[in-house]
Amino acid sequence: MRFPSARRLPAVLGLLFSALCFLSPALRADLVWTKQSGWRVEGGALAGLAGAEGRNALDQMNKARANEEDGNSRSATRGYQAIAKKYPNSIYAPEALYRSARLRLSRREYAKAFEDFQGVLSRYPNTKRFNEIIGEQYRIASALLDGARGRMMFGLLPGFTQRDKAIEYFETILINAPYSDYAPLSLMNIARGHQKLGNIENAIDALDRMINNYSQSLLAPDAYLKLAQTHASLVDGPYYDQASTKESITYFTDFMLLFPGDGNIGSAEKGLDGMKTMLAESKMKIADFYFHKRSNFKAARVFYNEAITAYPESAIAARAKAKLVEVEAKVAGQPAPVTPGELMPVKKKKRFFFF
Repeated sequence: MRFPSARRLPAVLGLLFSALCFLSPALRADLVWTKQSGWRVEGGALAGLAGAEGRNALDQMNKARANEEDGNSRSATRGYQAIAKKYPNSIYAPEALYRSARLRLSRREYAKAFEDFQGVLSRYPNTKRFNEIIGEQYRIASALLDGARGRMMFGLLPGFTQRDKAIEYFETILINAPYSDYAPLSLMNIARGHQKLGNIENAIDALDRMINNYSQSLLAPDAYLKLAQTHASLVDGPYYDQASTKESITYFTDFMLLFPGDGNIGSAEKGLDGMKTMLAESKMKIADFYFHKRSNFKAARVFYNEAITAYPESAIAARAKAKLVEVEAKVAGQPAPVTPGELMPVKKKKRFFFF
């Protein structure tokens, strides 16, 4: 029998390893627990540790589970943590981390529970609990975003709220499962979290990622509407820069065009009206400044026309048209026309006195 040469040995081992990985789903064993027999490994050739090391790991798993069943959650957690650390390549490690996470969650140790769940996903990505763990991570992040507090400090004081940590967790879920149903939900919650914390620009970024990456999601209409409303919240008034006003108009318009049957159309129409009115009023303020303060009739004409263009059907557009008549009269060197209801000044007759 011929053996591969030393030069070819790495390549041969690589092929064998690839084949083993390909076959591993069929070879992988399952870890099963019952009250009568404790933990046992069922099926598969890759059944975990062998010999004394395997027996020690199994004994520790059974001891940790016994503590868990007896309500000694802290002792059980320490046991599971020790197993995950000492036997990281065994069949017991992912189950130990998972059970540790569940116990920590029951004690409202949200951060440590999330970390343990993440440990399972990052070290053992083929775990059959993948979807379940993503769901648990989402629930932890949602609870923290809604103000859930950790376990009581010193047994007396409640823990602090951790909304910033919730945002971090939602971002982690996006990385873990970018194509799951939890991904668009996470982005919407990231936006909500940033709004709660006053980070409006970050909220806009999250909503923008939502509509760009998950445009087919059922949450897309909400994302468009919230994006429009969030931009609107940045508008300070007609005397200030109107970049946010224009962005808001864009997203309100997109929402109405893309989702004409949505139940929030009325809210979008109201928001669009407010933003177009704001933009038109801003143009009027600039035009009035040039007209009344600088006598720059050319510039005034430009901005009155922009006010009309911004919202043609509005009362502001009617005002702008009336002001344009005055502008043209000034340009022509003629007195401004008398508007209806305006009284012309009456010239007083000269009176002569004879002595």
